[in-house]
Amino acid sequence: MASIKKFQVTFDCAEPMRVARFWREALGYVAPPAPEGYDSWEDFDRTLPPEQQDAWAVAQDPTGEGPRMYFQRVPEGKVVKNRLHLDVRVGTGLVGQERLDALEAECVRLEALGAVRGQLLLADEENESCQNMQDVEGNEFCLD
Repeated sequence: MASIKKFQVTFDCAEPMRVARFWREALGYVAPPAPEGYDSWEDFDRTLPPEQQDAWAVAQDPTGEGPRMYFQRVPEGKVVKNRLHLDVRVGTGLVGQERLDALEAECVRLEALGAVRGQLLLADEENESCQNMQDVEGNEFCLD
């Protein structure tokens, strides 16, 4: 029998700390403990040479169950639609108006964090409703 592997989701981005802060808030994730001698990762980051500042950041599930998320600075900007995206499960088990209300409430919360609302896809014969969104750097994700 094959063993289940842990994995990390990596985001290429322009501002890793900003994007990591968004996803920590969106998912209830946290930053790992700051290096010894520093109160925060931001304090540690300020000690690095300018070209190494805001080069990467991490968001992790405090329970250890969800995948670790790694954000790395890259020089190029996002130019096309993601080939892979996250589905943030906020309406699991809900249908109809109850599901739409849950999607709307989460959409409003994430917009306050800097997300951008996309198209609302209404339920059909095969799928339940979901809300397309973009994070603070335009990475697509769905509220499902």
